[in-house]
Amino acid sequence: MFTKTYLKTRPVCKVKFRLTKQQVGDVDEVHIAGEFNDWDTRADSMKKLKNGDFTYVLDLKKGNVYQFRYLLNKTEWINDEMADGYSPSGFPGVDNSVISLT
Repeated sequence: MFTKTYLKTRPVCKVKFRLTKQQVGDVDEVHIAGEFNDWDTRADSMKKLKNGDFTYVLDLKKGNVYQFRYLLNKTEWINDEMADGYSPSGFPGVDNSVISLT
């Protein structure tokens, strides 16, 4: 899931991504990859909290729509259950999560 905070002083939206331990199980690391980081699976490592949840904050440009996914332990891709929508990824039967900042 994620929360959006639109900044009044800059044309960006602060997006806080969060995955709960219930969603991901006992994983050691989660990366978020998407159009905002050229799908770099190593660029944005989410922080693991003491309770097992993962969180990450990004400033994204207002007015844009981005596709993204989460990568668990460098092996398993999952979508955001609370995404604004889903879009075909180009791989058969696989969708990407969508966040809309419009």
